[in-house]
Amino acid sequence: MADSDETTPTARPNGSAAAHASTASAPRSRRASPATPARNTVRRVRARTEPEVESLESEVEQLRADLKSITATLNRMGQTAGNELKSTATAQAEDLKARGQSALDYAQDEFGQFEKQIKDTIRDKPLTAVAGALALGFILAVVTR
Repeated sequence: MADSDETTPTARPNGSAAAHASTASAPRSRRASPATPARNTVRRVRARTEPEVESLESEVEQLRADLKSITATLNRMGQTAGNELKSTATAQAEDLKARGQSALDYAQDEFGQFEKQIKDTIRDKPLTAVAGALALGFILAVVTR
């Protein structure tokens, strides 16, 4: 509203409406001129920073691509390490199973030989075997009472 008051010609104490019109246009030019340098400054700043902004955007995109690549590599490494651990564990389990089976076979062989020796001893000396069995039974009966 202040602009409309200034543009309306009114009588001044000096009596000139034209003088008022010339003074009314002067503030307008002062108002327009500060805006123009500000706009020019903004344009210059944008012109100078726009390549940097574009460069930063491209670098951000490159970083995103690098992060995706790193993530994929880490996933592959994790899968490879997991597969290696699994195969190592499987190999160790098979080795332990083979050792256990070997120990079981050895124990069965030893007990089989011991059984054979006892049977041979009983066939060679049956009275001694019966007397030994009676003595063992008597000892067990006394101990368990």
